[in-house]
Amino acid sequence: MKNISRQHVLYITLLILAGESVFILPFVLARVFRATVLEVFQINNTELGLCFSVYGIVAVFSYLFGGPLADRFPPRKLMGTALLLTALGGLVYANSPSLKTLTILYGFWGFTTIFLFWSAMIKATRVWGGSENQGKAFGFLDGGRGLVGALFGLLGVFVFSLFVSDIQITSKEQIKAFHYVIYVSSALVALIGIIVFFFLKVDEEAETTTLDKITFKNIKTVLKLPAVWLLMIIIICAYVGYKITDIFSLYANDVMLYNEVDAAKTGTFLLFIRPVVGVVIGFLADRSRASIYLCVGFILSIFGAILFSSGIVNEGTDILFFLSIIITAVGVYAARVLYFAVMEEGNIPLALTGTAVGIISFMGYTPEIFAGPAIGYFLDASPGKEGHQTVFWMLAIFSAVGFVASFIFYRISKKAASF
Repeated sequence: MKNISRQHVLYITLLILAGESVFILPFVLARVFRATVLEVFQINNTELGLCFSVYGIVAVFSYLFGGPLADRFPPRKLMGTALLLTALGGLVYANSPSLKTLTILYGFWGFTTIFLFWSAMIKATRVWGGSENQGKAFGFLDGGRGLVGALFGLLGVFVFSLFVSDIQITSKEQIKAFHYVIYVSSALVALIGIIVFFFLKVDEEAETTTLDKITFKNIKTVLKLPAVWLLMIIIICAYVGYKITDIFSLYANDVMLYNEVDAAKTGTFLLFIRPVVGVVIGFLADRSRASIYLCVGFILSIFGAILFSSGIVNEGTDILFFLSIIITAVGVYAARVLYFAVMEEGNIPLALTGTAVGIISFMGYTPEIFAGPAIGYFLDASPGKEGHQTVFWMLAIFSAVGFVASFIFYRISKKAASF
């Protein structure tokens, strides 16, 4: 690996902090405190899924138009501004808005977290990794983001626990405690945004990958690459898996019969798996082909999904519950770590990374639109264990499709490298 200077360490550290902080308010809090979110906002799973869907609709178009923007402007300004705007949304979130206002807020977050942020972060990470360390670069990014998310989750649980009683949590206590969690999270996101804006300095290597202007020819060049179309399918399947990890804390509450605090701890435990997977998979991927480990990730996702969908994970099977979480999470996070790390293997030009990421993400992240409502519908249509089983069958099917696409990607990239 190239020599890592203090500047390189600061650069990747800020990328990691920014990369997860921007999603704390719209997603991480809902993942860790899902049962609490439903109670505080007086909504059901389908209505929360609708909020995620509105986010997804705005995000899909933000991916498309924000991608070329990342090839034109330096990341610190785009990312710093995005973080500050996202934090402002937290002030609305902390006032228990109505469902209508909540959906508008999620649409706003769909813009702030994606249009200015996403492609800029991916391109900056690819530049940091160079030509030989893409696995490590994206492994550090996603693993580090997982650690940041886990720490935010722990902090959230700690703050929440300060304002509730040990015996019986009242509705008033629950609302007050969750509001404080939101305020603390928003303040930290804003602080990180300010630091990123001023200190995420682009090095000389990154400056040379900035285009003078955005052209339609660049888009046509990207669309001709087979890797781009396969990555769209791979990301759709992997992201469905990632969205389904949101329900583990709810599974703990609904099926395992854990209380709200213990269910939130389950969600936080899940977050700590992610950094380990990110770093380990990143190093392994650089020793061979990243696409091989994409295939492995989807195989693990299929196996974990079948464990849950089979119905054998019940109240009292705590060890099996956490083992099943680990298997599923390792598979899901491995795929998530690597689907952009294979861009180098797929011969996607570095200078067009932002454009490629925007186009791939435009289709690849459509689960932002349909996954949330689908999960919510299945859970509400068949409350309890049966609804969760249906959701995990959904995971098994998408993981199988993702495995096939990853295997084709591997075969094509291997054949291209032999010439």
